[in-house]
Amino acid sequence: MASADDSPTGGTLESTDTQQQANVSDKGDLSVTVGAVVFDRSKNGTGNSAGRLTSTTSWTPPACWYAPKYTPEKLQAYLEPIWAADSTGSEWDAQQREKYNALDPDKGFNKDKTGKGYWWGSYVNESYPPGWDACFDKEYFWVDEGDAPPADVKNAITPEILAGLAYNEIRVPGTEVTLAPAGQTKVNLPTWAWLDGAEFKPVSVTASVPVLGLTATATAEPLSLKIEPGTADAVTYPASGVCEISGSGGIGEPYARGKAERTPPCGVKYLHSSGGRSYPLRATVTWKITWTGTGGAGGDLPDGSFGATQDVVVQEIQAVNR
Repeated sequence: MASADDSPTGGTLESTDTQQQANVSDKGDLSVTVGAVVFDRSKNGTGNSAGRLTSTTSWTPPACWYAPKYTPEKLQAYLEPIWAADSTGSEWDAQQREKYNALDPDKGFNKDKTGKGYWWGSYVNESYPPGWDACFDKEYFWVDEGDAPPADVKNAITPEILAGLAYNEIRVPGTEVTLAPAGQTKVNLPTWAWLDGAEFKPVSVTASVPVLGLTATATAEPLSLKIEPGTADAVTYPASGVCEISGSGGIGEPYARGKAERTPPCGVKYLHSSGGRSYPLRATVTWKITWTGTGGAGGDLPDGSFGATQDVVVQEIQAVNR
């Protein structure tokens, strides 16, 4: 990854021609720079159980895109060793030198325009979703500062592409629900389930390209919780197993003394014992994703989901005859 010194304007561009991986690691860094894109994750979900959203549709993050990649000096530093190695053939090397005016010490690689634009190149999403190779039809091309890329360049970086990249970096809290009774429950005993609204608040990630003045923020807000008991011998509350978010921001309702005779608004009732083992109850939260960006752009992105499994022990109720 390039250092911040690669761009005279403070933005970070690539210093090598590897197809830069667009996704950043799962480390807790609040700000991460990848290629020309800066990710602000200071409002992201945190904690060891936080995780990446999965789209509830066939949507995938942007597969590839074009963005500023090299200053004139950096492009020269990258290409000239390749030509010197004669690994691509003398004819090709000569064509490339002519294209970039490499023999002119003052204007070669557009050095006379240093600080006034960038050489653009392609970037690829590290998960290589379908379409990842759609950005290989363009060699490096120059764009003056303040100008739009050529009209024939598809997948040039936009606020909407940045929003998709930001979506991919969102991390949401873990989804282990609170159960009552806790730890283990009884056959035919309604078990209450809920998530604390204080923990399930909106989270967001902002992606930007400082050298272009482009930015987009993707925000995830919890919508609902789906309970899957881990066995067919159970019923859920409500029957669909989907618990909607409440006005307080939580999901479900905490159990309290005096509620034993009530039906939980969110929960499960097991009809058979787990037989000395446990049932793998899965709790999945669906998150609504919206985005806003430069120039008033914005809209919706596909909902995302994140879930986790927890063990529930179910015992038979023992009766004693006297």
